[in-house]
Amino acid sequence: MSHTAISKGEKGTLEYRVFLAKDSNVISPFHDVPLWQDEKGLVANMLVEIPKGTNAKLEIATKEFMNPIKQDVKDGKLRFIHDKYPFNYGALPQTWESPSTVHPETKCKGDNDPIDACEIGSVVGSTGEVKQVKVIGVWAMIDAGETDWKILCIDVNDPVASQINSIDDVEKVLPGKIQEVFTFLRDYKIPDGKGPNQFAYDSKLLGSSFAVQVIQETHHDWKTIFTTENPLSAHNVTQTSTKACITKDDVKAKLGF
Repeated sequence: MSHTAISKGEKGTLEYRVFLAKDSNVISPFHDVPLWQDEKGLVANMLVEIPKGTNAKLEIATKEFMNPIKQDVKDGKLRFIHDKYPFNYGALPQTWESPSTVHPETKCKGDNDPIDACEIGSVVGSTGEVKQVKVIGVWAMIDAGETDWKILCIDVNDPVASQINSIDDVEKVLPGKIQEVFTFLRDYKIPDGKGPNQFAYDSKLLGSSFAVQVIQETHHDWKTIFTTENPLSAHNVTQTSTKACITKDDVKAKLGF
């Protein structure tokens, strides 16, 4: 699978966008990248939005044509997190936390975005990179009254990935890493004058089987994007049974590249 990132506009501006291409043709990272690389082996595809060690709040533009990555804007200004991310942060394609779905445990609706992933490998990713990651666990974060699942995972190509197949393995191989990730997720808004984020399930990191269940639920909800009225951009080049599927030539004609 040959994916490349195509940058448009100047980094650090409102116009900056990172498109995803496969074999030189722009595709949607939201709709056209398969969720699973190896479902039985718990290996998912992950789109890197925010590389480890950076703090620009980059995210998939779910409402824009072909869903490029852009920097989040608040009050007309580009958004930066106070502290740098201690992991590669991104999203799992073909998932969606539907605002129509209220989870029975969190009692909150979904946050209207793809499910988030925190990749704890040693290699710094790049915005627009597609990594193959091993699913380890999930936190049920509640952000501003919305369910915001956080998948913990590791790049399958990381030197220690073969040693990590469970939460306990992470504690043995990378002691302190789970607490580091959790603390960041809980506290990253505090410097902006907000309180810590809340978590369901007593703030526990739930295991891989539960994480896969959550991922599958959000994958099911993603499929409804194509059949319901919503403000998201559903344009794609691979979901041929959907009305939003268009040709590569259509994409080039609209984007100009």
